[in-house]
Parts: sequence; C-alpha cells; structure tokens
Amino acid sequence: MSWLWAIIVGLVLGLIAKAILPGKQQIPLWLTTVFGILGSVLGNAVATWIGVNDTKGIDWTRHLLQLIGAVAVVGVGDMLWASIRGNRQRT
Repeated sequence: MSWLWAIIVGLVLGLIAKAILPGKQQIPLWLTTVFGILGSVLGNAVATWIGVNDTKGIDWTRHLLQLIGAVAVVGVGDMLWASIRGNRQRT
C-alpha cells in the first residue's frame, strides 16, 4: 500500500510542480509522476535533516519541502528531457 500512496503523492506533487513552473513542460505524465516521487523523497530527506519530519498534527513544513523538491526535480528533469529529445525550444 505504501507504493500506491507514493505514486499518488508523486502524481499530485508532480502536477502541482508543473502548474507552478512557467511555460509548458515537455515531460510525459509518467515522468511527471516519477519526478514528483523523487521530489517528495528529496523533501523528506531535507525535513529529516533539519528535524521537522515528524511533528504533532499536520507536518506543513515537511509538505512544503516536498513541494519545493518536486518543483526543483520537475524543472531540472524537464530541461534534461528536452535536451535529450532535442526539443530545446520553450513555448
């Protein structure tokens, strides 16, 4: 069940990250989900590093760090995807 939850959270975070980033991203939906999962893992690692990964109530700081991680990973991943695919123009 944890893998299913990770996929759902990754999809949601990836889509939010694509909405935050300016312009049109070239990456497909499956890669958006993967990048969202990676961003979530990155955000959790930073939250653990600074000591806010587990608090009483809703972990708003951890969730914000997950979103920031997803935005960063989706942004970098989109640039890499575009350069690999040869679609360097941004619309």
